[in-house]
Amino acid sequence: MKTEDSTRATGERIPAETTVTGQKRLERIREAAFNIRSNALIQAEVQGQGYIGQALDIADVLAVLYADQLALRPDDPEWEGRDRCLLSIGHYALALYAALAEAKVLPAEELDTYASDDSRLPMSAMASYTPGVEISGGSLGHGLTIANGIAMGLKRRDNPAFVYNILSDGELNEGSTWEAAAVAGHHQLDNLIAIVDFNDQQADGKSSGVLGMEPVDQKFETFGWIARRVDGHDLPALLTALEELRAEEAGKPRCLVVDTKLGKGVEFLENREKLHFMRVAPDEWAKAHQQLKESYEA
Repeated sequence: MKTEDSTRATGERIPAETTVTGQKRLERIREAAFNIRSNALIQAEVQGQGYIGQALDIADVLAVLYADQLALRPDDPEWEGRDRCLLSIGHYALALYAALAEAKVLPAEELDTYASDDSRLPMSAMASYTPGVEISGGSLGHGLTIANGIAMGLKRRDNPAFVYNILSDGELNEGSTWEAAAVAGHHQLDNLIAIVDFNDQQADGKSSGVLGMEPVDQKFETFGWIARRVDGHDLPALLTALEELRAEEAGKPRCLVVDTKLGKGVEFLENREKLHFMRVAPDEWAKAHQQLKESYEA
């Protein structure tokens, strides 16, 4: 996370290398990814079920963003100079809440209230409930449109902040997503970075089987975007791609397609047949935490 202590108070971005470099920097991000996964499991255990696979698959992306790339003030989530990270896929909330706790926007002890009565942490992320949540993203296919509007507004106010929009491969089946992609390309929204989580899974089955959208990166390029594609669990590749996309000087929006694996880090969850919404038996949670720890220490 880029806090005002190590980066900016006015919107000017300072490269992370000035504070933490090389292996130490990557290890900090790797630890954040582990913490996000661990806290996602802790939250899901409260209900015994949830969108656990998605939370585990997007943890590395969120770790790079919230532990390194985003300009934030944890004690002031509404700071005008902040980078906006929009979770279009609201059902990934387990991971976002864990990332916000890792960034100290939310108190870690609040994660135990996930999806409970009167909690600020509903099952699908909502901006009206939770500090640090930029949009209510439960209705899929709208996130990129909202991101466009925010990016346009920032540019009109000469605010140098960036807008990051995390969306899913299933959302690419929505026509509104491609309408938004066309608008972003037309208006040359070079302060917008879309991150497509390609885990090849949606509610009705394999995304590639429901409606194939490949090659995703080339489609975005056709709409006037700069696009890259990386392994969504390769931290050095993620970090390099996001930094290079942000530094691009061409007046175009940017897209990063990340190939991920549902349940990443917990082997028996990775191999579950039904991955979209998981129920985990009471005696399986300890096993999940143990496998996650083993994968982190390997």
